[in-house]
Amino acid sequence: MTPPAIVILGTGALATARCIQARYPGAQVHGLRGRVEADIDYTELAAHLCNLYAQGTPIVALCAAGIVIRCVAPLLADKGVEPPVLAVAEDGSAVVPLLGGLAGVNVMAREIAAALAVAPAITTSVELRFGACVLNPPEGYALASLTQGKRFVSDMLAGESTRIEGDAPWLDDVQLPRASTARLAIRVTPKAWDGGMDELVIHPRSVVAAVSGAGERIAEDVQTALRAHELAPLSLAALLAPSEQMGDAALAEAAHLLGVPLRFADAARDEIPEAANRSQADKRAAQRLLEAALRVPYATLQDDANVGVALALSRVPVDPDTVGQARGSLTVIGLGPGSAELMVPAARSALSEATDILGYETYVKMAGPLRADQHVHCTDNREEMQRARHAFELASTGRAVVVVSSGDPGVFAMAAAVLEALDTSGDPRWGAVALEIVPGVSAAMATAAQAGAPLGHDFCMLSLSDNLKPWSIIETRLRHAAQADLVMAFYNPISRARPWQLDKALDIVREYRAAETKVVLGRDIGRPGSSLRSTTLGELRSAEVDMRTMVIIGSSTTRGFTRGAQGEWVYTPRWYP
Repeated sequence: MTPPAIVILGTGALATARCIQARYPGAQVHGLRGRVEADIDYTELAAHLCNLYAQGTPIVALCAAGIVIRCVAPLLADKGVEPPVLAVAEDGSAVVPLLGGLAGVNVMAREIAAALAVAPAITTSVELRFGACVLNPPEGYALASLTQGKRFVSDMLAGESTRIEGDAPWLDDVQLPRASTARLAIRVTPKAWDGGMDELVIHPRSVVAAVSGAGERIAEDVQTALRAHELAPLSLAALLAPSEQMGDAALAEAAHLLGVPLRFADAARDEIPEAANRSQADKRAAQRLLEAALRVPYATLQDDANVGVALALSRVPVDPDTVGQARGSLTVIGLGPGSAELMVPAARSALSEATDILGYETYVKMAGPLRADQHVHCTDNREEMQRARHAFELASTGRAVVVVSSGDPGVFAMAAAVLEALDTSGDPRWGAVALEIVPGVSAAMATAAQAGAPLGHDFCMLSLSDNLKPWSIIETRLRHAAQADLVMAFYNPISRARPWQLDKALDIVREYRAAETKVVLGRDIGRPGSSLRSTTLGELRSAEVDMRTMVIIGSSTTRGFTRGAQGEWVYTPRWYP
């Protein structure tokens, strides 16, 4: 189950929230910014709850039930897909399941109530009568029809008995009215439901479909093979394909259409026996793929359907993690300048889904809080290529890897190192990794926004560090940028090892810019203790700058005006004289 978001409004609920958090590994406490220090902060309750609900995240809200209901009410539509939503009293005296009866909300209510030593306020008729929701089978099983399930439960509540056909161990201790001759039957089977009104059909996800070869009809071919054996689409647990096709977009689309994980394996290398046509050859190759990948006893199904698909049926639900390997992913993200509200949502989402997080230790700490089950790999700030290669090695084993940078990953940061590592590797496993680069708010952009709009016209970004390029190149670029009258943003402006370079850079710029040219100095913008100051090129001294300062030097058109006690607004007009 996805760890729940435990949402609180103030410090009075924090102790209860931490008690609930201890029950769910990976759960995080979400607190209202400015009122309480939590794992994750938010600014507006209704918007935050709606966002969590839309993502399918279980919600445990420590506030009045009415507040939660009003917040998520606009999103209520399909009972079959809603996540668990619970309201819990701040002091832990009440646990009220609100939504998600088919997603285990009452199970969660009992678990939380047990942790808090109170009784859950369960009102669901089936739960009260029988002690469990029969329409919510455990992970690895799927209900054939919710509509029929409601009718079936209604008949049981009206006094009908039932019998169980198939293996349903989770129902052993449920107090169902049972009779061997009952008209109603709960059937646990991978076979497709025939529409019978006297049965509740639950499908174990126990079928693996292997395909060999590419094409746009993969999902359709798998469905054809399932129909040939009268198997329900909901009984499919995973789609299996050859490792060399890991980057095939058609396979990913097919798995999405089928609603199952996509896994990869290396087929047995024996020669495939000749076949009458390509489809049969593909099926035989898929059969070898099954034999190479499956680790539990399966029955291999044979049929005459002319499709390149092989099926295997397990006696128990299949854990997709035991079948082949997932396609690994490597996401390079920018954390922004430091504050959580300036991190883009896509970066936060990548962090939440990651199995492994790599980066310079300072930046990894900025990315937190992280879950206890996530693996953290911290390295020195000068070990970029080693970090990039390590990230690909992890991702090529099927892991979800995130490499963190501050600011934007493509601006003097890890995206270039990751791409260089891939470009020079020659390793096909690395090429099969799903690579994504998520942008972030750069230090220059964050500083400019605080100051106003000094980057409002043409500008350039320059690093004054000569660790990776000779100083002669830096001088040439400075001179050309100054001649071109570009606004300039200086990264890495000064350090203990090179205290003279900023003064040298300013001397070059002063050859082309007037002394009254506007300059913005932003130190640690977006982090605690940040400072912002505007000055002029003539007044600027290198002693005012350190490695954590962003220096923005205006063009000839950059201007400023007073904004009261807060200093001045600095901007560069979009027009040019």
